[in-house]
Amino acid sequence: MSSIRDLTRMIEVIRQLKEVKENALLEPIAEGKWSIREIVGHLYNWDAHNTSNMVPFMENGAQVPAFPSHDSFNEAGLKGLENVDVYTLINHFISQRAQFIETLEAVDPSAQFTIGKGKRKFSVESFAKVFVHHDQEHRPQLHEKADLR
Repeated sequence: MSSIRDLTRMIEVIRQLKEVKENALLEPIAEGKWSIREIVGHLYNWDAHNTSNMVPFMENGAQVPAFPSHDSFNEAGLKGLENVDVYTLINHFISQRAQFIETLEAVDPSAQFTIGKGKRKFSVESFAKVFVHHDQEHRPQLHEKADLR
């Protein structure tokens, strides 16, 4: 299975959150940590950023824009979602992730590009793998806190 297709796994995990009581989605997963709602918002923001600001530039030989500063991006992104209902946010994530996957699949798989001032060559597949790994970091937090299957 391709890394791009692996990105679909998180859609099913997040979809299961629709069956979880709201208060469980809003309380921190541990002291000083994000809530499930904030994790979903974090994933949503990165997917939206990548779909709009990274994927459109993925062509052979291109220099794709650099990733934003993670901490300030995460903080600003979550602040921008403060007034979004958790179940609405879950639906936003599902549709945004599907759009992210669709845009990645439209990129020429043989295209090689760099990100920002980096020298490492990426393909759409290796780029997707970065975010599959990111999903894998957050999936256990969601499963444990929300008691998902």
